[in-house]
Amino acid sequence: MNAANVFDSKALLATLPQRPGVYRMLDGAGKVIYVGKARKLKHRVSSYFTRTMHDAKTRAMLAQVHDVQITLTHTEAEALLLENNLIKELRPRYNVLLRDDKSYPYIFLSKQQHFPRLAFHRGPRKPPGRYFGPFPSAGAVRQTLNHLKKVFPLRQCRDSFFNNRSRPCLQYQIKRCTAPCVGYISEEAYAVDVRHVELFLEGHRNQVIDELVQRMEGASEALEYEQAARLRDRISALRRIQERQYVAGARGDVDVIACLAHSELICIQVFMIRDGRNLGNQTFFPRIPEGTSEAEALYAFIARHYLGRDIPMELLVSHDFEDRALLEEALARDAGHRVRIQWRLRGERRRWLEMAASNARHALTAQIATRAGMERRFEELQLALDLDGMPERIECFDISHTQGEATVASCVVFNRAGPLKSDYRRFNVAGIERGDDYAALRQALERRYTRLKRGEAPIPDILLIDGGRGQLKQAQIVLRELQVEDVQLIGIAKGPRRRAGEETLFIAGRPGVLQLAPDSPALHLLQHVRDEAHRFAITGHRVRRGRKRTTSMLEEIPGLGPKRRQSLLKQLGGLHGVRRAGIEDLARVPGISQALAERIYQTLHG
Repeated sequence: MNAANVFDSKALLATLPQRPGVYRMLDGAGKVIYVGKARKLKHRVSSYFTRTMHDAKTRAMLAQVHDVQITLTHTEAEALLLENNLIKELRPRYNVLLRDDKSYPYIFLSKQQHFPRLAFHRGPRKPPGRYFGPFPSAGAVRQTLNHLKKVFPLRQCRDSFFNNRSRPCLQYQIKRCTAPCVGYISEEAYAVDVRHVELFLEGHRNQVIDELVQRMEGASEALEYEQAARLRDRISALRRIQERQYVAGARGDVDVIACLAHSELICIQVFMIRDGRNLGNQTFFPRIPEGTSEAEALYAFIARHYLGRDIPMELLVSHDFEDRALLEEALARDAGHRVRIQWRLRGERRRWLEMAASNARHALTAQIATRAGMERRFEELQLALDLDGMPERIECFDISHTQGEATVASCVVFNRAGPLKSDYRRFNVAGIERGDDYAALRQALERRYTRLKRGEAPIPDILLIDGGRGQLKQAQIVLRELQVEDVQLIGIAKGPRRRAGEETLFIAGRPGVLQLAPDSPALHLLQHVRDEAHRFAITGHRVRRGRKRTTSMLEEIPGLGPKRRQSLLKQLGGLHGVRRAGIEDLARVPGISQALAERIYQTLHG
């Protein structure tokens, strides 16, 4: 049915002015199904009813239109702002909608107490203190807070908890807090950590590291070796955080936005770069009407996502779109400073955009695969194992070594969305007889589940062990000793010919064995988890085994004498830190020139 047959479109068009404004299309029940803005309302709205060629999305929308309402504005930029607000409020079905419409999260450092608190914050910035950010997601804030409390153990508890303690809490026991609540640290010593946190979050990381290096050397000279070791670990942890966040050539505040579509899904990837630091990225899967192009989705995303928030000076985008200049004007008005949207990029900035596009492609592929198969695999696993409920979390352990050398145990985690890589863990196994896989497995399980008992992560529903009855027995012993209950233990062993599809399952508490069909989705899930644990273990083993080789390679680099080698190892936190460092990280070490940094990097990475 044509919309002109539902209501008198000619009468409507005759009353429309050639002025900026917003139009709302309503269905028969009076519900707004689409909101749009126009520089000239008469021209834009009439295009719906006078043209005969429309895409499928527009035809479907027009078939439901019973009325059109308008609101006049002074400028097109004002119309864009009003359109954005109406879409957020009314959520029309034919507009691009974002599920995540929250404000950006921040790290908050309170200032009014004697012992300031470091915490996650979202919402109005009213409490007195300092706010660092914004960050792209709550996960990015919590990850940064987790790193910080390992290096600078400031309290993160609320005042109501802090003011009523008579003894230290678990955070003190696991060395994530210095227990100021019961006077275990002075205000002066605590203030030093507060100052370092502020410098770190302001971007003065090298200054913090230099001060810690001086304190470490002073402690070493004073024969305070335990304090020196703690400071060394702090320096190493800070270097690792800096490696993850540094972006070569970045200046100022920039967001990099890539949009990619496949079938009925659109993925938008946003990387936030602030003062040369990559604060992380966030992935969006906006709800889109059928037939929406990537450029249209990108325009709608920027308008919905940024208006009313903290807006950076530049947005680097993967597609050009109509009304780019108008959107820049609206964003600048909202932000109070000039905002540029650029899409013709060269050099380093083009690499950033390619990085964002690559992440969008990966996220979209993963989302499609997850939607299609992961849920079904978990359902099939529940049926195959005859479980009372569908498992939510699976952990798997594997051991890797070369004839007993450099033994590493891996722990990988899957949930119903797939691999949960942030929860992966590796364990460097020591103090056992070479090649004793049982002892290695016991040690890794004890370390992992002791931490889980402390609340580091949730207890899994299924614990998968790569091995047969012997390995399963070791896991049963450890869990019984640690009083970990309600975990389904499974051993997965390869068949005599070690071919995929011939695996045998040993299930704790059940006699006999279980063999699933080669095409079983449940078996495919277990194979996927096991293979990921195997990959993760081998990678860790190879890194550990290569450290000795790295030492000798450093000694062979021309121009890198003992003094510079020592400075390099101190600043980067040991051999592993040197191997992981990029050229820019190496060149920031005192005494290491750009040319020498390039030579070191080429030597270590071939």
